Amino acid sequence: MRALLSTEPGGPDTLTIGELPDPQPGKGQVVVAVKACAVNYPDVLIIEDRYQFRPARPFAPGGEVAGVIDSVGEGVTGWAVGDRVIAVTGHGGMVGKVAVPAAALHRLPPDRSFEEGAALLLTYATAIHALVDRGRIAAGQTLLVLGAAGGVGVATIELGKAFGARVVAAVSSEEKAAAARAAGADEVVVYPHAPFDKVASKALADTFKAAVGGQGADIVFDPVGGDYAEPALRSVGWEGRYLVVGFPAGIPKLPLNLTLLKSCDVCGVFWGAFAMRDPAANAAHVATLFRLWDEGAIAPRVTGTFPLERGGEAIAALAGRAVIGKLVVVP
Repeated sequence: MRALLSTEPGGPDTLTIGELPDPQPGKGQVVVAVKACAVNYPDVLIIEDRYQFRPARPFAPGGEVAGVIDSVGEGVTGWAVGDRVIAVTGHGGMVGKVAVPAAALHRLPPDRSFEEGAALLLTYATAIHALVDRGRIAAGQTLLVLGAAGGVGVATIELGKAFGARVVAAVSSEEKAAAARAAGADEVVVYPHAPFDKVASKALADTFKAAVGGQGADIVFDPVGGDYAEPALRSVGWEGRYLVVGFPAGIPKLPLNLTLLKSCDVCGVFWGAFAMRDPAANAAHVATLFRLWDEGAIAPRVTGTFPLERGGEAIAALAGRAVIGKLVVVP
């Protein structure tokens, strides 16, 4: 079968089209014929050997897929050839077919496209775990979302509104501001591009503080990091929660005296580990996501589709922080 392969550590330009053997389902597995594979920031890291785990090469990037069950392995019940499914694979999704544990499957509703389905789980499951389990979100609270026009940012805006929060979206351009407003943000901040000196950092902190209001943000959702982190932390209110989600702008160093002065929490968000450690809680979150999707409260925004041979371009666009919503590769 055709696959987009990483054969050596490096950027998206090192990816090549190649062939892999058709997978066979092991015990407890199904083989999914991939119809769509979403692009996420871990794809940028994993091909450079900068992710939490390093698959043996050659491997295909792509951590979440939608498709049709092609074959069913021993011991699998409740699933049949032809079922429409979505799943998080971690990697290996930019291929013609992929073997997936049956326990990782979710049914794709018949009225939803494969592209939408592929774009749901990683971003929305990360966002709901962050807001509910780590952020303890409640109606009436104020939520500041950095990187708010990306896939996980849009998901967080929508979920924040669904949970009754006032949402302040922070983005880097007017085009992205329009996308954040379309997702439901109550207020939008357009921040300048880093790096920041002390004066610029303070100015951004003052901008965030003005946007969230005098009591400060109850929750800050930060999938950006870098020089944006400290100004965002300075906008947190008393006993607020600062959620550490990702670092495309670099890994920041935070002044911990701020956490004492605000009696606030700095909380790491690692959805993949949470899902493995507490599958029942994750399943409950996913059920909530499907309900909200059915009600129209959330809707994955696929803003670009790419054929398999251009999958590297999609990953490069994400690495360049130029993407609004989600990109999908269609094998």
